[in-house]
Amino acid sequence: MGTRPRLACEVRAEGVVAARAEDAFAVLSAVSRVLLADEVVVPRLTAIEADGTVDSSTDAVSSVVGGSAKGRAVVVASVRKALEAVCLRSRDVTLIVPDASVRVLLLDFDELPAKPAEALPVVRFRLKKLLPFDADDAAISYQVMSTAKNLLRVLAVAMPRELLADYESVVREAGFEPGAILPSTVAALAGLPESASPQLVVNAGHEGVTTAIVKGGVLLLHRTVDLGADQRADANAAAAATTKSAELAAVAELAANALRLSLVDRERSAEEWAKQEPLSLAEQNSAATTREAELIEQEVAAEIAEEVVAAELASELSVEESELAAEQSQSENADEVAQAVSVAAAYFEDTLETSPTSIHVAGTLGAAALTELLAQANVGPLAVNEIIRSEMLGAGASTAGTHGAVPLGWLAGVRGALAN
Repeated sequence: MGTRPRLACEVRAEGVVAARAEDAFAVLSAVSRVLLADEVVVPRLTAIEADGTVDSSTDAVSSVVGGSAKGRAVVVASVRKALEAVCLRSRDVTLIVPDASVRVLLLDFDELPAKPAEALPVVRFRLKKLLPFDADDAAISYQVMSTAKNLLRVLAVAMPRELLADYESVVREAGFEPGAILPSTVAALAGLPESASPQLVVNAGHEGVTTAIVKGGVLLLHRTVDLGADQRADANAAAAATTKSAELAAVAELAANALRLSLVDRERSAEEWAKQEPLSLAEQNSAATTREAELIEQEVAAEIAEEVVAAELASELSVEESELAAEQSQSENADEVAQAVSVAAAYFEDTLETSPTSIHVAGTLGAAALTELLAQANVGPLAVNEIIRSEMLGAGASTAGTHGAVPLGWLAGVRGALAN
């Protein structure tokens, strides 16, 4: 039929959202959301260095879907629950994956073969030095964005083959069949009404922010910033510090127990003393030596105890510093989101010679939160609007955006995937 499935599901670090539409107009007839716990992670790709080279010292993919066998089972169950709540008969699904799990690039060519079978190897060859994974084995798709004299602009999307298979198997284990795979922001852009005026789109969540500029259906900018790396490092440091603190506390308790002396009754002690026989010279020397050894052991134990207490205090300070660092990182993330928007606005002005007047929002951050964040960072003034509007919601999804229901920003990707 040339259309994607009538079911769509997006997996994000914060949760899974699913929706159904009856036709390509993509009026959502049913929506559902399942939140994911913080320990459930989604895979992300290693970064490309500032000079454009790939860091080959680490694996391209940071983890499997879910981060562990237990986390994967949670993701599978969440996908099943979200889709079961919106599906009717068909089990075919368009799956939207996080932007951090793929690479989206804009490439310029002098020319490109007209036949996709001949053009794809050319695109794949150009991606060899631009991807943090093997381009020859990657799943790659492309679309011609614009053509001009001696210049052809191509949108290319690449994903490690094993990561694609991992996501597809999650959907199949949930009882559904993946019919198409889309990156989050590209999916959201598909649902944005085409306009001759340039539009700035921000797709933000807890772990990443993507800014995009589109004009007349042509993508001009797609930039993703990973916000979760520092937070994950701080969380790991805090966990390690807490573990170290517990170990030091156990050692301190053992040292304190070694220094404790049992209480002795005075009268009973005097009675026992009176019964003692005089010691010989050799016995006195032995007793003195033993006593000296005991005193040395006590001094050593006391020094160890002091060192343990000092180390424990230092560890407690380290934990506090880690917690403060985590809070600071969250604040810095807000700054990074504002910085990403500011960079996109500057690109907007330089490339299009006009200033953006508004932002279209997708993702879990939401329009209200982004408005407040930009105001605090003195970015703007820019009107911030949700991509999803009331006319895009059918009767079964009319409560979306209200308190306790699925937030509108969560639906931008799935609605775009259904609009075809």
